[in-house]
Amino acid sequence: MKELCKLEDLQETGAFGADIDGQSYIVTLGEDNLPRVYKNSCPHLGIQLEMMPDHFLDDQRQFIVCANHGALFQIEDGQCVAGPCRNQGLTPVKSILKGDAISLI
Repeated sequence: MKELCKLEDLQETGAFGADIDGQSYIVTLGEDNLPRVYKNSCPHLGIQLEMMPDHFLDDQRQFIVCANHGALFQIEDGQCVAGPCRNQGLTPVKSILKGDAISLI
């Protein structure tokens, strides 16, 4: 297992960007307070979602946002609900919460 972040890393912005072995990930928590991890790649353009480090969520922390074209993705399942990639989704990545650490499986 490779650690992505600690729970405390999510406090300031609600999400965290982690780079491991050349791959970029988005880490956030679902409504059940369990981690949701996705590849940090917009299905529309294949580019990273954030313009500023760790700023992936909208102001209400309800959606993951692509800063390049404003697409909105549901936190729970990564599905795009608004924008040019509608009916596509972020690629989920298996993860585990052990203690206060979120890791790749």
